[in-house]
This record gives sequence, structure tokens and C-alpha cells, in this order.
Amino acid sequence: MVKKVLKYTLVSSIIFASLIFLFLWAVYSGIFGKLPTTEELKEFKNASASVVVADNGKLLGKYYKENRILVNYKQLPQSLINALVATEDARYFEHEGVDSQSLIRVLFKTILFNDRSSGGGSTINQQLVKNMYGRKDYGPLTMIINKSKEGFLAYRLEKIYNKEDILTLYLNTVPFGEDVMGIASAGRRYFNKPVNKLKAEESAVLIGMLKANTYYNPRLHPENALKRRNVVLNQMEKYDYFTKEQTDSLKALPLKLDYANLTANGPANYFIYQIKDEVLQLIKSLKKEDGSSYNLYQDGLKIETTLDYNLQKSGLKAFNKHLKKMQGYLNKQYSRGVYSRQLAKLATKEYAKIPKEKLAKGKKNRNVFNWNGYHTDSISQLDSIQHSLKLLHAGLLALDPKTGAVKTWVGGIDYNTFPYDQIYAQRQVASTFKPILYATALEMGKSPCDYLNNEPITLTDFSNWQPQNYNGKSGGKYSMAAALAKSLNIPTIHLFINTPFSMVESTWQHLGFSQPLTEKPSTALGTANASIYELAIAYAAFANGGFKIIPQAIKKITDANGNVLYENKKLKHNLSKRIISNRTSQLITTMLEKAVKEGTGTALRNKYNITIPLAGKTGTSQDYADAWFVAYNPKIIMVSRVGTTFPAIKFNSGKLGSGSALALPLVAQTLKTQQQKYNYKFNELTEDDKNLMACEDFKEISDMENFFQSIFKSNKTSYKKKQKRAERKNKRQAKRKKNKKKTN
Repeated sequence: MVKKVLKYTLVSSIIFASLIFLFLWAVYSGIFGKLPTTEELKEFKNASASVVVADNGKLLGKYYKENRILVNYKQLPQSLINALVATEDARYFEHEGVDSQSLIRVLFKTILFNDRSSGGGSTINQQLVKNMYGRKDYGPLTMIINKSKEGFLAYRLEKIYNKEDILTLYLNTVPFGEDVMGIASAGRRYFNKPVNKLKAEESAVLIGMLKANTYYNPRLHPENALKRRNVVLNQMEKYDYFTKEQTDSLKALPLKLDYANLTANGPANYFIYQIKDEVLQLIKSLKKEDGSSYNLYQDGLKIETTLDYNLQKSGLKAFNKHLKKMQGYLNKQYSRGVYSRQLAKLATKEYAKIPKEKLAKGKKNRNVFNWNGYHTDSISQLDSIQHSLKLLHAGLLALDPKTGAVKTWVGGIDYNTFPYDQIYAQRQVASTFKPILYATALEMGKSPCDYLNNEPITLTDFSNWQPQNYNGKSGGKYSMAAALAKSLNIPTIHLFINTPFSMVESTWQHLGFSQPLTEKPSTALGTANASIYELAIAYAAFANGGFKIIPQAIKKITDANGNVLYENKKLKHNLSKRIISNRTSQLITTMLEKAVKEGTGTALRNKYNITIPLAGKTGTSQDYADAWFVAYNPKIIMVSRVGTTFPAIKFNSGKLGSGSALALPLVAQTLKTQQQKYNYKFNELTEDDKNLMACEDFKEISDMENFFQSIFKSNKTSYKKKQKRAERKNKRQAKRKKNKKKTN
């Protein structure tokens, strides 16, 4: 009987072993799907995100198919390696890809004793294979087939790579939740630091996430993450990586995150989006050694940009501080009375435009943006529209006026909610147009000390339009320099009438504006549309001696190994096309310096303590719909604009809605902590040009002039009449100059 049992057991064992052998042979030979070859394993590469960095190397954002940054073994801190090995594969440095002891342990505990707490028995190699190639469904045999495949490949990995390479490949491959792949991206996301700067307790948090990256996500479930971190630290003590004292000390530390989701809350999301097409165009013609094209989303390129990281961060802080305050004032204005009714009427009008299939009935929880952060509120679709209509939007752009290098690009208040880039929004330029008119006059031979009439004027062919100065005063005459510095409207209208429109239009076009100018007197006060981008390019010509620039955002592109693929040579020489004379640019600059010292831009000095040399110009469009400010010196030009989506929603007074109150503070607060970096003096005027600026700002009209004007002149006239009179006068002056030259 015993012999029969032994014989039966032996035969059964042989049959069972044969079946296992046949099964393993079937897996190995590819009956259940071809196994990757040694060569394919050698060639395996993780898709790596391309990174975008600022001029100081700080990470701005990424382009990716998978949110992963590849690192090498030398960048991995030892505490991270120790945490991984102690928690996931304690015998990692002893086995050759598959740990037979662990497999036997798991088999006995799981199958015989139904103990599911014994773990999966998979080594780091096996987990790596799973991450590399995933798993397929084979019905009831799914687990055993996949585990067998992973075992063969885990062993094969050991024949190709050393232990350090496998650890590196594993940590570059493993997912950490939130669409984050690899340890480097995880370190950036949860602790806002490169992997080599991770502390031991931070490494333990990240390794702890490998068991279940959502349940142990330190942002979503901090209590779970803290418990799991301490489990990892206990494992490190168990395998003698830490003493008990060290472990207890680390376990006593609180869970501290520095969460940085660059995709959602990056420092330059508008900028990242805007340069993407340019990067794609640049790499389009570049080829790898094997002749294939580069893939922006998988090849781990590094895009070095011109953006000044500290100035950009300063700009974001300025937006948060200033717009938060101003939004509070606007909310208060539209919370009652006629303004509340006006807002409700406009919101109802916009609500009526929504297609029926997109209408939402009743209230529901919606994410609402404000400067204190997102919050969820139960509001109706109509309420949501009202909220959006009264939001102040803004853009801020800074360039190097000589190279065109983009230094700051804040395209809006929140990229996720409002992705439209305000840098390109076309809005009325208001008084920022005036220097363009004055530059045209200077090019024609006018002088900063030529006096402009400040007497009231009524233009009968434009519905008896009577331009007003911002302060409501009129009379006398102002020098061109003072009229521009004080942004006076009446003298500007007189100058516009006396300047051939074709010349003004030509200057406008040469400076790079895309929208047409209309020949009407209100154009002098900035009713034409332009963008922040265009205005920055135009004013750069005043800052750099009269040349047109092309903004440049990309300095260099390198591949994953640091090989240079592209280098921007235009950053060394970008001044080639002259559009105004050097003399005109210097005179306009001197006049706009005067605006900062004693005109509409004095708050830069008096309120915000900006001490570096700057010229500047404010702009306030009709009824305070948009506020502008431009400031520049030879090292930087900065343009800001603030306004709501609809011009009908705006501040009701210049106290809050003017360029100096609404737009200037964004420039001032952005520059305040960074100004010494951009401390650069203007070139001095020649003695002759200094003399041209040496005149009184204002002249009273003499009693005799007043007498004759009261008899022979009327404030009422037509634009066409005034224009024709100016043309005749210009011709006489030109003739006299010509005759004078002949005489000399």
C-alpha cells in the first residue's frame, strides 16, 4: 500500500513537474505572446518629458506624453535607494532577478494558509518589467502567465544591466499618481525640489506611495501618507539602514509638503503654451543619429528660455497683491444700485446667447476663481456669468529692448480658468498712443519746446466733439514736452491736426502695429486697438535708439544627453531695422522721463520707491474701460494692461480706474525687488538737444492774443478746415526752410 502511494505520488509529481515545465516552455517560447528580446530590453527607453527652464535653470514647465524626467544613478540619494530596497525587495543585492525564497514564502502563506498579507513576492526587477510592458488578460491564467513572463524578463534584465542601472530604470519608470511618472517628477510635484535634494523622510514618503499611489498620496490623504512613511522608516531600521534613535527622530517629524503642480499652477503657464509652436518648428528640421525626428513629448529635450525667473515670480506676486485689492473695490461697486442692475442686465444678455443644449437648470456646485484661491460654491449658471463679467483681467510683458529677450510673461490671472492670453488681446491703447504721434512730429522737424495750443476746441464735423483734459482745465499753451509728460488731450488734438495723417499712419505701421488707424481726431487720444505685445515692440524703439526688435523667448535647445540642437544667435544681434532716428528716440525718452518725474507716472517714485532710471507713459481708455502703463530704460521695457472682458464693466472714476491707479502698480510692484538688476542709465542728450528741452512748460496767452482771438477766432471749427489750414502752414514753413538753406 505504501509503495502504491509513493508510486502514485512520484508519478503525480513527475506529471505536475512536466506540466509546469511545458507551461513555462510555452511562456518562454512565446505561445502566450512574444517576450522582448535582449536587444529590445537594451533599447528600452522611457518616454521623457521635455523641460522648459528659465534663464537661471529653474524649471518652468514641461511638454510630455508621460510626465517624467529621467535621472541617472548618481543623482539618487542613498536614503532613497535604501528606502526602496528595504521596503520593496530586501534581498535585492543577493538575488539574480527573481527571489526564490520570497516566492516560496508567498506560495505557502497565500495558497496554503490563505494569508494575503504576505506580499506579492515580486522583486524590483519583476515590478520594473510590469511597469515597462504592462500586463495582458489571459482569463483564469492571467496572474500566473504574467508572473511567469515577468520572472523570465527579470532574470534577463540581470544579464544586461547592473544593479544600479536597474534601480535607476525602476525609479524612472514607476508611477506616483496625479499623472506623475518617475521619481524626479514626483520630487518636483510633492516637495518642489530635484531628486538629489530629497531628505530621508521625504524619500520615505515617496517610496511609501508605491504600494498605492492614490491612497498614500500625501496631498490627498496626508494621514495615510504619514503612517505609510513611518512603515518605510521602520523597514529601514529593520534592515540596519537606520538606528532606532534615527528612526524615532525621523518618525517624529511632521509631514511637510511643498506641492508644486506646474501643469496647473506653474510660474509661466501662458508663456509655456505660447512658445510650444516655436519649439516644434525649430526641432522639425532636426534629426537624431538614426535619422528619426525628435519628439517634443517623449525625447526629454531641454528648452532654455530667456525668462527671468525672479522677475516672473515678482510679477505673479504683483498680480496677486494688487489685483486682489482692486477686484475687491470693483466687486463693491457692482454689488448695489445702478451698477448692480447694469451687471445683471449684461449677464442676462450673455446668458440668452447660450445654446439650449448647454443650459444648466438650477444651482450646482461650481469651481469659482478668486484671489484667495478656488472655492466650490452652489450657484446658478447666470450667477457664474455675473461673477466672470466683473473679473479684472490683466497682462504684463517685459522685454530686453536691445535683444528682444522676453523677461516676464504673465498672460492672465489664471491659466486653467482663463487660458486666453491677455498679451495678445486687442484693446484701445488710450494715451499710450501719444508718444507715437509726438515721435512723428519730431521726425518732421518739430521741437520739444514748440508750444501747443491748450485752448478749447469744438469740432463741428464730429458731432460738436469737444476734447477735455483729464483735469478739466484748458487755456494757454504747453510745450510739446510738457503736454506729453502731463498727457494733455487738447494740445495733443492740436498736434494731431497739424501733423499729416499719412505720416502718423506710416510711423504706426513701421512700429509694428497690426490694426489700421482711422483718420479722425479721437485717434490722437488712443482709440485705435493694439496688444501688449505690439506696444512693447513699439516702445522698444524709443529705448534702443530707434530700432525694431523681434521678441525672442528661446535661448537654446539640448537633447537628453546635453548635446546642443539649437542656439539662438539673434539674441546677440537683433537691431537691424531702423524705424525712427536715434535723436527722436532720445527726445521722446527724455519727455517720458519727465512724465515719471513730474507727470502721470510720479507714483513710481513717490509711492513705490522705484529709483532706477525709467521713462514711462500711462493710458486710460474711454470711461476707464482699460488701464495701461509702459515703463522702460535701455535694459528693460515693461507693459501692463488691466480691464474686464466687457468695456461696459469698469470703475466709475479715475481714482481707481486710471492707468496710474490700475496698471502702473503692476509694473512698480514687479520691479520693486528686482530693480537693481535693471538699473541702467539713458544716454545723455547732446548739448544742442538739451537746449531744445530747456523751456517753460506753460505759457499764458497774452492779453493782446486774447483780444484778437475773441474778435476773429471761434472755438468752433471743423476738423477738415483745421487740417487744411495746418497743411498750408506746413507748406509755408517747408518753403521758408528750403529758401533759408539756399541762402546759406
